[in-house]
Amino acid sequence: MGAVFRRASPPPDPATLRVERLVVASEGRPIDWSVLQQAFELARPAGAQVRVISIARVWGTALGFPNPHLNPSRREWDAQRLLVREAVQALEKAGFETSGHVVGTRRAARRIVAEAERFGAEAIVMGADPKRQLLGDFLWSQEPYRVARRARVPVYLVPLGASRSG
Repeated sequence: MGAVFRRASPPPDPATLRVERLVVASEGRPIDWSVLQQAFELARPAGAQVRVISIARVWGTALGFPNPHLNPSRREWDAQRLLVREAVQALEKAGFETSGHVVGTRRAARRIVAEAERFGAEAIVMGADPKRQLLGDFLWSQEPYRVARRARVPVYLVPLGASRSG
């Protein structure tokens, strides 16, 4: 069966990994301090290089043709750049070599995994809402679970609480 129905394996204990390249990813939500703490824990033993990636959501196509009104607005791009910049600054302040960028796409999970592979990441860290059954696969807020199913490297999903919506 495809990656849609595959259940992600739990990642290994962070203490057992030596990560030299780490991706901190967001499907567009702010990167929570608890996500950065998980990144610090994974990156610190090897002094890993860290790449921060955030998604500016493209809302689709109009009858199969690109439509500029479905692309992220300038305000949405700026908001994503700001959250990436803040995460990069926090990671640099903690002593890590860090870079970051924003990517526009309709398929966040696929793009995050591709960016992590291109970077040569050995692990991915993301914040995640609680897993929702049935309709969860259709919600944007469940992208971290799609990343965990698709990725060939360990994905550490940091619980963010039920108060957030997607």
